[in-house]
Formats: sequence, C-alpha cells, structure tokens
Amino acid sequence: MVTLVMAMAQLARFGWNPLERVSGHLSPPYTVVTIAIGALWMVQLSATRSRSARILGHGPQEFQRVIAAGFWTFGIVATAAFLFKLDISRGYLFFAIPLGTLVLLAYRYAWRLWIHAQRDAGQLQAQVLVVGPLRTSEQMVRRLNGAPRAGYHVVGVCTPPGTVPSEVLEVEGVPVLGPLDDAVAQAGAIGAEYILLSGNDAMSLREARSLGWSLEGSGIGLIVAPSMVDVAGPRVQMSPVEGLPLLHVEEPHFSGPKLALKTVADRVGAFLAVAVLAVPMAAIALAIKLTSPGPVLFKQARVGRDHQLFEMLKFRSMYTDAESRLAELQLDSDGNGVLFKMHDDPRVTRVGKVLRRYSLDELPQLFNVLRGEMSVVGPRPPLLSETAAWDERVARRQLVRPGLTGLWQVSGRSDLTWEQSVRLDLYYTENWSLGMDALIVAKTAWAVVAGRGAY
Repeated sequence: MVTLVMAMAQLARFGWNPLERVSGHLSPPYTVVTIAIGALWMVQLSATRSRSARILGHGPQEFQRVIAAGFWTFGIVATAAFLFKLDISRGYLFFAIPLGTLVLLAYRYAWRLWIHAQRDAGQLQAQVLVVGPLRTSEQMVRRLNGAPRAGYHVVGVCTPPGTVPSEVLEVEGVPVLGPLDDAVAQAGAIGAEYILLSGNDAMSLREARSLGWSLEGSGIGLIVAPSMVDVAGPRVQMSPVEGLPLLHVEEPHFSGPKLALKTVADRVGAFLAVAVLAVPMAAIALAIKLTSPGPVLFKQARVGRDHQLFEMLKFRSMYTDAESRLAELQLDSDGNGVLFKMHDDPRVTRVGKVLRRYSLDELPQLFNVLRGEMSVVGPRPPLLSETAAWDERVARRQLVRPGLTGLWQVSGRSDLTWEQSVRLDLYYTENWSLGMDALIVAKTAWAVVAGRGAY
C-alpha cells in the first residue's frame, strides 16, 4: 500500500516522467526520492510496532501508531529537505504522506473488519490460562470470553491451593485445571499461548517473579492484569521503584479548562450541525405531520448532569397513545432488564421505523446541546424512574452531561445488556477526552449509516 501511495503521488504530480528532478543544490530524481520516502515510511511503521499482534483488531493503538509513523516520516523528510536544501514539491509531499496516511488507515480498517469476522467465528484467538483467585478469575473469564474481538480466549483456570472446593470443576464454563504451582505445566499441556496473572495478591512477589522465570524458553507469554479496571491509558503512568512496576492513576476530571473546551466544541459543533441539517430536519418534521396525528416533537423529562432534570427533545416516532399501551407490551420486552426495548414495536409509526433505524429521531437533541443541557458525546440520558433504583456506582454517570451519542451508541446500542451499558457509561465518565469524543463521533456516523443495533 505504501508503494502504491508513493507511486500515485509521483504520477499525480509529475505525470509519466520518471526523470523529473527535485529543485535545489542536490536535485536528485523524484523516483529516487519516492523510493527513499517509501522505505523510510516502512521503517517507521515497523519502528512504531504498528503490526504487533497484540494490538491488531482491537482498540485504537494500531491506528495511533500508523498516524505516528506518518508523522515521523513527514518530520524526517522535512528536516532532510531543510538540511540539504531540497525544494521538494509541497503538492507531492501532501499527496504522499498526509493523504497516504488516511489511505493506510482505511486499509487497516478494512483488514480489521476481516479480523473481527474471523474472531466472531472463533478464529484468530490467543489461548489464555487465567491464574488467580476464584472470584477474580470468574470476572476475567466473563470479560475476555465475552469480547472475542479482543483476540483472547480463556481455556483454563488455575487457582491458589485450598481456595476452591473440590467439587468446583469449572468457572464460567472454563475448566479448573489445578493449583498455582502447576500453572506452567498446565499451560503447556493445553497449548496456552499466555498465562494471565489476575488478582496476584494470592501470590507473593517472589512467587510471581518465579512464575515469570519458569516461562523463559517456553514460548508462553505472561500478562499481568492489575486490580484497577476500566481506566484508560492516558490516566495511567508506570514508574519502576525498587523493581516494582508502580501504576500511577490520575483522578478523573469533571471540571477545569478541558471541560470548558469540550463545552465550546459541543456548542460550535451543534450549531454547525443544525445549520447543515436544517432542511433535512424540516423534511422529517413534515413527514411526521403528514403521516400521523400529533405533535412533531416528543418531549420527555430526563436526568442530566448532577441529577438536574431537563426536557429532552426527539422527533416523535410513535403514535400518541404509546405511553398508555406500554404496560401491555412490557411482558414481551426485548430490553436489557431495565430499559424497555422491543423489536417491531407496534406503537412505532411507519416514518418512525425509518427514523429509529438511522437514529434520525435524535436530531432535535442538538438543541439540547445548544442549551447546555446535553453534550454531543456522553452517557445515555436516563429517565427519572430509572435513577430511583441506582446505587452510588451507577449514579456516577451523572457527573458529566449526558450525550447525544456515546460509547453505548457505538458498541451495540439497543443490543447491549444493562450491565454492559452501565460499564460503558462509567468508563466514559471516568476517562473522557476530546480525542475519545472525536473517535466516538466518527464511529457513530458509521453505526448510523449501517443501522446497527437500533430498533
């Protein structure tokens, strides 16, 4: 792909003349420059470890490293051009590296879709043996085996001696293989590629170090899962002290300059979106008015930041008697135990089905963003009746403004369980950043176009 991008850049700028030279003191042929930049780019893609099996197919690191490789390539080329007084065509460089980086990202994303399809089918999974206490092992098995696209599949569990009754033969469908002192032998016997040390308080520092030593030369990797979960990388810094890898976790930010910048970005983004979508929104309003009696907008009280109530706006997608018919339909709910969801809900109008499928009914919430009641990205805005059953953990969702979209929107939408929705909302609340917001907005656009998980 790098070769293709570089060749296309030269062709687009200089046509079919392979002897075109760079202006300046040295003036090498552009063909030589194209080969040199392509080789440098490949070196940078390797140097940033953008092809590491540990990051392929899951999380943003692969894409971040591809961008970093392009950045360093551009920086080195610009520095070399300055030092050697090379007047390299700006149009050529722009086509080659910044635009080429976008092409590489699209290329990687296409491969990621293929990897996801393979992992959903049970392929391309690294076999993992979880080592740790029973309760922690249960949570680790549930999380890893519940996220096949991460590429880890737990095939066995080893627990501290005497901590598991003899009649317990499996954990979350995964067999309990033996005590901790047999972990390496058990991993080799079942073909595990990694041992995952979870809840290592059951092991002394010396025992944990000995486990690492015993894996030398076995081809089996060691993964250590800290007790602190759902913390994003930017909040975590590691510092070695006396041989101990100490993890420093910064507290989450719910105020300050970063939040002020997010508020400005929300207002500006919402204003531009309303300006661009004014005509389509007017067409939607007209379609609703002409196809079913009742108001165009549906207004509902929702709980916002710091548990303040606000009136959320949506395009009406149901008949006006929807609320009175709710009780008779709740027995057939497809929801997640807390939220009512139903495939082919008879209360939804013909126009409403289209609006819901592509989330067009949410567009009036842009006005909630303009009024400062919502954010473009944030947790799902809950009903007051939902919050009555919340514990303190779930209530932390309201430390930030609810969002028009969020992690819940790009991770399954209506197909998520209640526990999954809560975990995603809490993760966002604790770890939000403007970069994460931009990524979620981009993923939301794709999820809406594909119409996934909405009904």
